[in-house]
Amino acid sequence: MSEPVLEARGLVKRFEEGPQVLEILHGIDMEVRRGEFVAIVGSSGSGKTTLLHLLSGLDTPSAGEVRICGQDFSRCKEAQRGELRNRHIGFVYQFHHLLPEFTALENVCMPLLLRKGSIAEAEARATRMLVRVGLGERLGHKPAELSGGERQRVALARALVTEPAVVLADEPTGNLDNDTSEDVQALLVELNRELGISFLIVTHDPSLAGKAHRILRMDHGRLADLSA
Repeated sequence: MSEPVLEARGLVKRFEEGPQVLEILHGIDMEVRRGEFVAIVGSSGSGKTTLLHLLSGLDTPSAGEVRICGQDFSRCKEAQRGELRNRHIGFVYQFHHLLPEFTALENVCMPLLLRKGSIAEAEARATRMLVRVGLGERLGHKPAELSGGERQRVALARALVTEPAVVLADEPTGNLDNDTSEDVQALLVELNRELGISFLIVTHDPSLAGKAHRILRMDHGRLADLSA
């Protein structure tokens, strides 16, 4: 078995509003191993997106811990958490979140430029990744000049360009038509297999979930492995 790249142990998230305490996640234990493709399914409001926010360091748990590549991620100070996130985690969302005033190439370069590296090297790596996702002819196009599927491919290239340990994706095909969704799903599977990067994907799409190595179901803040 390969080593885990992302782990959660005893993960709890609760929100307090005056005297009321609402617990969203109840002691989640999970892991994603290197090269795995894992899907999380569950009804709306079950806690899936809250879990992704904790795993990505965008929010902190009320109890428990998150470890990324063996490092305790959840208790780091914000600057260190941002550094670990940039180094080890890629993100893909239902809506692409590309910067509209920048080209596809410039958008994909952004995570590398945050590392204050060479612009030429960032452009070279971003170009290679855009070619890999089938957009070699669209480098200079801005998001408004791209189709929905092309924009999502740019977002995927941006998530992968840093060669992260794991990509977290929240409904990555949820805003696409059926044919485009199938194309993006096939690309996700290919990239997982070829690059060995782990994927943890929240989805309502049974077709995408069915392509995963493991399926986890979130139900009222508790997680069960359906593949066990």
